[in-house]
Amino acid sequence: MFGRGSTDDKGPVLGWLNVLEAHHALRIELPVNLRFCFEGLEEDGSQGLDDLIVTETSKGPQGWFHGVDCVCISDNYWLNTRTPCLTYGLRGIAYYQIIVSGPGSDLHSGMGGAVYEPMTTLISLMGKLVSVEGRILIPGVYDGISVADSSELQKYQDLDYSVADLEKVAGGPISLSDDKATVLMGRTREPSLSLHGIEGAYSGAGGKTVIPATVSGKFSLRLVPPQTPDDITKKVVSFIEDEFAKLKTKLKMKVEFVGGGKPWVADTNHWSYEAAKRATETVWGKTPNYTREGGSIPVTLTFADNLGVNVLLLPMGRADDGAHSTNEKLDISNFLNGTKLLGTYLYEVANINSDK
Repeated sequence: MFGRGSTDDKGPVLGWLNVLEAHHALRIELPVNLRFCFEGLEEDGSQGLDDLIVTETSKGPQGWFHGVDCVCISDNYWLNTRTPCLTYGLRGIAYYQIIVSGPGSDLHSGMGGAVYEPMTTLISLMGKLVSVEGRILIPGVYDGISVADSSELQKYQDLDYSVADLEKVAGGPISLSDDKATVLMGRTREPSLSLHGIEGAYSGAGGKTVIPATVSGKFSLRLVPPQTPDDITKKVVSFIEDEFAKLKTKLKMKVEFVGGGKPWVADTNHWSYEAAKRATETVWGKTPNYTREGGSIPVTLTFADNLGVNVLLLPMGRADDGAHSTNEKLDISNFLNGTKLLGTYLYEVANINSDK
């Protein structure tokens, strides 16, 4: 199945609805009680969702989430195209833009050499944020992040994953390392900084001899514990302001925090993860990889903090689905077996808790 949202996240939502429809059609009672939370604005910041969860939780027995014992989110994807996974960690995110302005309007480039140019300053500032090897150059960003011990390193080596898997999904031999553990940690347990684009500059075909009056450079950091958007923002803004001052231009500059979310890591020694493991082995015939993911789903931590329960990410899609891309897809096999997986998970949850 092809189309925007097919794997992220319309397919998995339909999977849950298929489970309900099957039980209804067969007049079979569900093995557990369910509370659903469907929300369609995740890619636009989920405005209002955190407030809703906080409000409903504060209502006590009258709240929508009262009595919830665990949370299962059907977002995310396998590490590769072979082995299902259970995801227990996500990086957080902090998104920014640097706005540089000066001229009252766009200028002819014949003025070049006589005026300070916003684009030149912006490029200089953005070039100071991260190295070509991906090392974040902002002082203090790595403070407090633990170093992986031998036990954790072994967990990465044991995963069914390779550098070739990464480069297949990336579409080229561009990995930063040839070591599997290093690549996985760079993607999931270490912070990163990516430059996303420049607004206000000419980007059409052909040449245009113009000096833009105002340009905005967009970038974001993926965060890991103990980083938070608030703490990182202080360091980002201070660094960029200091670097801008060193340029001694007559231009104006400001840094804006666009939005963000905290990182999340869950305890895999929980009955919900055991139920998901058993369900995966039943449906797919394979023991799942246990993964941390490089992306962000901020509501995951909102659920964990406010409900005080374990949160599990139970993926349906594969690494090559191309989420967010023009040709985003979801394999029929993953859709059908993914639907079976969600239903089987509910029965395994019931079975485990009946033994207690």
